[in-house]
Amino acid sequence: MIDSNFEVDKLTYEIFSILENKFLFGYGDSQNQKNSVSNFIPKEFHSANDAAGKVRVLCIDGSGATDGILAAKSLVHLELCLRRKSGNPNVHIAEYFDAVAGSGAGGILAALLFTRGKDGLPLFTAEEALKFLIDNRSKIFRPSNSIIRRVLRPVASKAEKLFRKTFGECTLKDTLKPVLIPCYDLITRAPFVFSRADALEMDGYDFKMRDVCAATSSDPSLMGPTEIRSLDGRTKIVAVDGGIAMNNPTAVAITHVLNNKHEFPFCNGVSDMLVLSLGNGESDFNAVKSPSSFVRIAGEGASDMVDQAVSMAFVECKMNNYVRIQSNGIMSKTNKVKSNKTMLDLLAISEEMLAQKSVESVLFKGKKVVENTNLEKLELFGGDLIKEQERRKNSILPIVVFKNASPSPRTSSATTLSTLSSSS
Repeated sequence: MIDSNFEVDKLTYEIFSILENKFLFGYGDSQNQKNSVSNFIPKEFHSANDAAGKVRVLCIDGSGATDGILAAKSLVHLELCLRRKSGNPNVHIAEYFDAVAGSGAGGILAALLFTRGKDGLPLFTAEEALKFLIDNRSKIFRPSNSIIRRVLRPVASKAEKLFRKTFGECTLKDTLKPVLIPCYDLITRAPFVFSRADALEMDGYDFKMRDVCAATSSDPSLMGPTEIRSLDGRTKIVAVDGGIAMNNPTAVAITHVLNNKHEFPFCNGVSDMLVLSLGNGESDFNAVKSPSSFVRIAGEGASDMVDQAVSMAFVECKMNNYVRIQSNGIMSKTNKVKSNKTMLDLLAISEEMLAQKSVESVLFKGKKVVENTNLEKLELFGGDLIKEQERRKNSILPIVVFKNASPSPRTSSATTLSTLSSSS
């Protein structure tokens, strides 16, 4: 992603490499190295790791300027690409990713696409998930802002009723692949990550999917926090929007995969991953007229910071291991989406964003426009996903070993940032 004539000061580069290796991804932790499953595999099998392929990770930003529509449209295009390239018209997004992280609207998309239905398939296709956001935008992202409604919060908002109808009694355990969905917990004053890996190990970390979606999309400036409890009632969360904690969940997804040796035993660095990160457009700074708008723009700024950090971590791969789909103001003024846009406007703008040339973060140099459009990048990434799927058919060792049971009451996924929040 860096121009060939771009030179980085060697000392500065080495300092940042040490920082990211030791503190972001834990490579400097001798204990982690000592306990790594790959260290117990005979040397002759290490080459099999390359043959097995890479861990495929999907990350979806919070609502952004398009209320999740840009990410949903991206996934529709990607799913169509996978169906066309694989020759299977029934392919689902969940089949081609090993882990998903989503915040806010991205968390809802992750839940829709990765929760297991009664037929064993994902509840929604990408097209159906897009339609879900379109049909229910006003219920999820634009609830009534009356003072009485905020003070006297009803037992269940329209969004919560919608999630109840959609997910029923499904819990985090009912997801098909590792799922990570953050919120901000007002009890502990810290981010809380709903994690399938944690849920499989302890009922105190298993939550109903309808509650997870309500928690990650709860806008504190409109409806106030959402109070939920785990299945066993031991963990209480007073949640607000996941975008406040981590609007771009890519870093937490990468950290989870690298530390979750139970399910990803051979993933030891970013070169062992394929990561797709989906943004949702940038808001118009001149259209900020409410606390909710300020929160949204702050989240978008934090997303860009995460993109810069992750791009830095992947710079040595010199491959398309990390792909970011996002609109950016330097490309076109039309990318600055105003808050009063209708759904038809958002759909049209999202299509325009996908057709524009992509922007990539450059180490220590901000961003640059590249030749490929966002659609072309999705097409290329879809091809890489197909290749990984085919490669695994002939691999000696599995790149992923998904957990399906709860062997003991312990937490191993290294995603939960707080202990059991509180008792009643």
